[in-house]
Amino acid sequence: MAQHLCITPQRWSTAFTTFIATLLLPVALALAVPMQNDPNGFEGIPWGASFSESDRFVKVEDTGRVQTYELNTTGRTLGPATVDSMKFSTVDGNFARVMVRYSGKEAHDRILSYLQERFGPLDQTPGQVAGGAVKFFNWQGNESEIILRYDLRTSQGVIFFESEAFRAKFNEGNSPSTF
Repeated sequence: MAQHLCITPQRWSTAFTTFIATLLLPVALALAVPMQNDPNGFEGIPWGASFSESDRFVKVEDTGRVQTYELNTTGRTLGPATVDSMKFSTVDGNFARVMVRYSGKEAHDRILSYLQERFGPLDQTPGQVAGGAVKFFNWQGNESEIILRYDLRTSQGVIFFESEAFRAKFNEGNSPSTF
């Protein structure tokens, strides 16, 4: 008997984000610098913390093991820059990742400066930063990793703040047929 696979928009979005993050990982690791002051979380929320809807967070996506939340407030910021969105993801109810999207060269410059001040300077030696229209920056810590991707053509940026311990759990249980 033939089985039909139903891919909902939420499942597709999560699968696509995971796929892109998986593609970015080898490039980002090649350009990684050691992280100073590993936060072991994001903005005071430790990796692995229990997460649920509250007056601060609203659930925007539920794909079973992975659930995604956004802040209830408007005017989201990362350091000195306003960002377009900030999504907090859990795996099996444990806080594991934040994805931040932003727009504009000014926001990019502010965010990059903020991240370098907080987590350590990047190696800007010629040959150490990838050339081309898409720039990748990476800070690698014992508990956390930060991967920043910025497209010069569109002035769009995305940053993943991830738990090292929970990264592999995003793909557990996914089979090739889920795409």
